[in-house]
Amino acid sequence: MLKRFVLLLLVLPAILHFAMAQKHPVDLEKNDDGSKCLGCHADKSEGKAVHSAIAMGCLSCHEIRESNNVTRVKLKTATPVKLCIQCHSDKDADKIKGRVHNPAVRDCLKCHNPHASANQDHLLMPVSGVKSGESICLTCHKISAGIENGGSRHAALDLDMGCDTCHTTHKTGEKGKREFDFQLKKDSPALCVDCHDTKGIKLIETHQGQPFASSDCLGCHDPHQSTRPKLKPAFVHAPFEAGKDGCAICHKPSEGGKIVLTAASSKELCLTCHPEKTDQIKNAKVPHPGALGDCTQCHNPHAAKSPGLPKPDAVNACIGCHSDQAAQGNKKYVHQPAFGRGCSTCHEPHGSGNNHLLRAKTVNTLCLECHGPDSKPVAAKDKNIVTIFDGRVKLPENYFRSVPAIRIKYGLGHPIEQHPVVDKMDPTDATKVRVAINCDSCHQPHASAEPNLLVKDQANSLAFCAGCHKDKREVGK
Repeated sequence: MLKRFVLLLLVLPAILHFAMAQKHPVDLEKNDDGSKCLGCHADKSEGKAVHSAIAMGCLSCHEIRESNNVTRVKLKTATPVKLCIQCHSDKDADKIKGRVHNPAVRDCLKCHNPHASANQDHLLMPVSGVKSGESICLTCHKISAGIENGGSRHAALDLDMGCDTCHTTHKTGEKGKREFDFQLKKDSPALCVDCHDTKGIKLIETHQGQPFASSDCLGCHDPHQSTRPKLKPAFVHAPFEAGKDGCAICHKPSEGGKIVLTAASSKELCLTCHPEKTDQIKNAKVPHPGALGDCTQCHNPHAAKSPGLPKPDAVNACIGCHSDQAAQGNKKYVHQPAFGRGCSTCHEPHGSGNNHLLRAKTVNTLCLECHGPDSKPVAAKDKNIVTIFDGRVKLPENYFRSVPAIRIKYGLGHPIEQHPVVDKMDPTDATKVRVAINCDSCHQPHASAEPNLLVKDQANSLAFCAGCHKDKREVGK
């Protein structure tokens, strides 16, 4: 309830700004002709791209309020986005399935001028440009900032081509498909080969004669920029980073347009350098069936944006098989490790000694690794990385800025003071559990239809607490 109140306080000024307009300097009648507005606001109808609503009249979007001899002009709706979707109903985020560009959810005016503009689609700035202040996209997306010596940028960012060379801002579709999640005109490699000729001699030499025309370009390259040469992603397989000499560790010259490895199979090849995974997979008390297959089913052998080189990313590497968990991702509120950082934040993908392949023996120990009052991520040798679970999980250094820590002591203190978060033991026999309690008693680990990931998709209310506290007088005790 407190969080909702705070959110209301943050949003209320913005709502009032549009709902309660300032006093208009000229007295107007409620039904005045909108053309009268242009006598003062002629600039609203001038520009390369003029909003078609201007021809419909100013009162198609605005309304005149007159009270106590004071004239005010305001939007017809409480917020701009609600007004826009009255005509642009196909852009209504509440009715669109799939990922919607954030500004299109919150406020169309973040990108568009509602009257007229010198740019296509009434944009506030062009989509081309190499830095913030030149490109509307770079206002929010901090691409091209802070490239260090030895880094690289996609040439398209420097050729005044514009982000719309690859992206279609309002494109949506099936959730989980890269083409729609990132509003791409096409998915890779089809998008890339529109500009990059796969038969070009220089490109063939760069790939050392290995067949690459049908490969996923984003498996080895960041599409925007990198601190490494040749747009290599943040995490790179050591042989791949070594360049020409490193490739020979895993590859022989191709034959008949096909890849030839230096071992009989990719799994055999991987385990020559990673023998510890053989023992883990073989000896795991709780095995992961997926780990028994080909390593490249889950891992990219070259590079990736996440540690461990998951393919295609840390989330989809798992939910491609675990369809029941994939469905959880459609809920309104998702647990960030499950559908953001990736399942391996909490689960050991190669096999574990714990139920459900968890990285800790108990649910509480697992959750408190991040949410506990004593959570202490350790800085790693890798730049901008911290680790948890004794170095087994790597996370961005700023990850914990958005992770809520709960204040508990002696197993008490969440969600209110003195509320237990661990099993309540029988006072007559300390070896017996009277009431079993852990984080899963109240929270779902993956997603929920309600905030706080409460079990059974329940709302945070007295009725939820009454599920355990049958006598309402016990609530808070």
